[in-house]
Amino acid sequence: MNITIITVGKLKEKYLKMAIEEYEKRLRTYAKIQLAEVPDEKAPEQLSEAEMERVKKKEGERILSKIPADAHVIALAIEGKQRSSEELAANLESLMTYGKSKVVFVIGGSLGLHADVLKRADEKLSFSKMTFPHQLMKLILMEQVYRAFRIMKNEPYHK
Repeated sequence: MNITIITVGKLKEKYLKMAIEEYEKRLRTYAKIQLAEVPDEKAPEQLSEAEMERVKKKEGERILSKIPADAHVIALAIEGKQRSSEELAANLESLMTYGKSKVVFVIGGSLGLHADVLKRADEKLSFSKMTFPHQLMKLILMEQVYRAFRIMKNEPYHK
């Protein structure tokens, strides 16, 4: 399975980089993993609705340019479906079984994902109704994908 995680913005925090590198290394045992970062759109702190839309559109265009046409896209969105770790594992296993070998997870920037990206998504996944920094969400996602593979292989870790 080929898994790509697309995020908006450059990861700056060393402690997050180190943790993400660790999960990237662990995941290589189970899948081909690719991490792609697209630049965030520079914007002032206070934005009008129109300015927010413009920022999300620009970031969305950058995200969409990184998604292969034949990929199964899972957008992380607060309004998405919440799954347990076991359900995520079963979902990924089902995708592999039915020939979806390219899975792309998308994490938006601080304003979220543009409607065009959500339209392109085959499914929306929510980790919580809470808001998390998108850099931290990348780490949480990678840990859960790693956990999913351990569950699929009946390997100890997930309890």
